Amino acid sequence: MTTQTATTADRAVHPIPTSRIIGVELRKMFDTRSGFWLLTSIGVLSVVATAAAIIFAPASALSYQTFATALGFPMTLILPMIAILAVTSEWSQRTGLTTFTLVPSRGRVIGAKAIATIIVGIVSMLVAFTIGAVGNSVGSVLAGVDTVWNIGPAHAAQIVLGNLVGMAIGFTLGVVLRNSAGAIVGYFALSFVLSGILVLLARVREWFTDLQPWIDWNHTQIALFAGQTSSAQEWAQLGSTTMIWIIIPLVIGMVLLRRSEVK
Repeated sequence: MTTQTATTADRAVHPIPTSRIIGVELRKMFDTRSGFWLLTSIGVLSVVATAAAIIFAPASALSYQTFATALGFPMTLILPMIAILAVTSEWSQRTGLTTFTLVPSRGRVIGAKAIATIIVGIVSMLVAFTIGAVGNSVGSVLAGVDTVWNIGPAHAAQIVLGNLVGMAIGFTLGVVLRNSAGAIVGYFALSFVLSGILVLLARVREWFTDLQPWIDWNHTQIALFAGQTSSAQEWAQLGSTTMIWIIIPLVIGMVLLRRSEVK
């Protein structure tokens, strides 16, 4: 009896390590066609944007900031889509039942997806910065001008943070809606439609001008991209928009996700 009890204890099921869950979630981000091509497009579009800057930008405008700006537009579109699909693929690909059977704690799974998304975002930005640096060096040589490095570490860190904020918005929409098409449409609605409405409202209503930076996440994201977030008030505005558009909706989404039926 003692031997049988010891054998049973040796065969006890141990929880899957979080590091393994993160590794699985990273691999799942490459498994689907949409995920693979979105991640591939980061490198492809970075090269295309860099080449376009070399070809079309005047010699006087060639600088590292020019290449960073050229690379910024595709990054702000692709990275949030990757974050959305990292969450919604469980429902669109019908893998949620398997995932949550193997790891019953849905919070651990979503947390692993969030970490995997951050890793992909940071690595993608490092790749983009590297390609931009190569383009800046090559473009300066071809144009016969001095190479200008006008983005410092602090500004670069704010650019990375700005892209992570965009990914966090996409991730939050994925958790709340759990539908790929709906989350993608929701992201573009927030980025362009709602942002445009808030900008217009700030122009026609004087009382809203001072309020806009506290509730418009796109406004604070643009400030990060420009490296203009430096004062305590500007960081507080970033915290305010993060609370409104990321933290509160994410908490609500997690509560709904924990209670929802997975089929």
